[in-house]
Amino acid sequence: MSPARSSLSRSVEDYLKAIYGLSERGEAASTSAVAEALAVQPASVTGMVKKLAESGLLEHVPYRGVRLTERGTREALQVLRRHRIIETYLCERLGYAWEDVHEEAERLEHAASDRLVEEMARALHFPSHDPHGAPIPTPAGEIEVTDFATLADAAPGSELRVRAVRDEDPLGLRSLEATGLTPGVHVLVEPGQPETGEEIRVRVGGAGGARLTVRRDLASRIFVVPAGG
Repeated sequence: MSPARSSLSRSVEDYLKAIYGLSERGEAASTSAVAEALAVQPASVTGMVKKLAESGLLEHVPYRGVRLTERGTREALQVLRRHRIIETYLCERLGYAWEDVHEEAERLEHAASDRLVEEMARALHFPSHDPHGAPIPTPAGEIEVTDFATLADAAPGSELRVRAVRDEDPLGLRSLEATGLTPGVHVLVEPGQPETGEEIRVRVGGAGGARLTVRRDLASRIFVVPAGG
């Protein structure tokens, strides 16, 4: 059974999810980063942050920003679970393209009941990851650690596996799918190239795979782990 759903507003849920994403690696989220993530004015963030702090959902980190409390994290993970199960259901059962599900899930995550979401999960045989490779939190609020490097950070000669991709940019997702850089695919970063620059040369599928040049901004949206990991 999933925990009872809270009565938080859509706006509060959006803030909690955004702050969770920005502070996922343990760092505080600056108010400017929250404003950018939600496409709102910094003054609006200041007011909401005060409200969330008074509600016990987040805490201020002096001179650094904000971080979710245990309760705030729990609420954020419930929203994230709904979002990622809905994305997976749209892809696997309704035939949506993976670049189209994020915006749909953004709308539906606030309207779908927990009962409906759990029935979706059951119909999908309780998936552990969404179509973009991101882990789905459990009903108990547990989630796989995702402290992954990106392809843009990889050293020449590295043999890697694509673990997940950012899902906010439909054009970027179409490009990744067209080039085969999808979760689970093995990639070799070709040796003999500079570690900085606007493009990265890789072989998709490993050493014998097709050669591909990837823009560094696109590579920064691709999360990777060692090929044997």
